[in-house]
Amino acid sequence: MGWFKQLMGLEAPHANTQSKEPGQAVPSTGPLGLAPGKGVIFDTSLKLLLDGKTTVIIPGTQEIWSNGTVDLGQSTWLSRYYMNDEDYWLQVHTTGDITGQVESVILFNYLSYVTLSSEAELRRLAGPQSLIGLPTYTHNGVEYARVWGSEEGQTELVAMSEQVINPEDAYSVEHRSMLYARDTGLTDRREFLLFSVEEDAEGTVSLSTSLGISLYTTDLKAL
Repeated sequence: MGWFKQLMGLEAPHANTQSKEPGQAVPSTGPLGLAPGKGVIFDTSLKLLLDGKTTVIIPGTQEIWSNGTVDLGQSTWLSRYYMNDEDYWLQVHTTGDITGQVESVILFNYLSYVTLSSEAELRRLAGPQSLIGLPTYTHNGVEYARVWGSEEGQTELVAMSEQVINPEDAYSVEHRSMLYARDTGLTDRREFLLFSVEEDAEGTVSLSTSLGISLYTTDLKAL
């Protein structure tokens, strides 16, 4: 973990990175009734509504395999739900309590997941030698604006600590992430591009890239 923490171990604004026991304070059923082992069904009209507005794929009925929780401090939470179909995951942002007021829901598709084997590779793909952290980022010819950081040039990635539980295990993942977004032309629906350098409990470091779309709470239902 040494070279990763030296290079990326920066305190995140508004992020609580204090270590906790995996699974601590995570309710068995989270916001919107979501939980590992439960199914999720998406409104069938979403595909038609979003056609031509985003390349995010809206899946059929999914089953949740694991639940990640990020305590951002000040009674603000991210609940992440990873599906059995590993191409998809959901993020629910709540305030007050983990199951409190829902501020946003985003459905993400994984675009890529690359294991990093050296500091040089990390610097090239997600560090100072990369384009991640600049005010804008172009992916597949589409330009996104940086959501986190106000610097004119490249900004630091944001640190988060995620506690993950599934039916077989509980563990923590350290993230250094950067979020970009663009308007889709639809009311309160933005498309997101999320980069995250992740280190798991075994010290494996990887870079994941996810593309997401804003959902209304009425766009999905837990089964």
